[in-house]
Amino acid sequence: MTTRTLALDEVKGRTVEDFLREVVAHQEVLTVQLPEGDGITIQPLPRLKPLPELEGFVPDGWEDAIYEQ
Repeated sequence: MTTRTLALDEVKGRTVEDFLREVVAHQEVLTVQLPEGDGITIQPLPRLKPLPELEGFVPDGWEDAIYEQ
């Protein structure tokens, strides 16, 4: 992921939704620098890969097998 830093003035006038969608679309870590010297970092969650489909089967009565003991 790339990292980008913007001043608060560069973010003004944009909707929060557009701003967040841009961060996700570019998969970047974005820090907004406040005039007081503090900063806010926004980072998208990593995209998860789909789970693999495994071959096999679930036997009939599997729910009852544990409780019969």
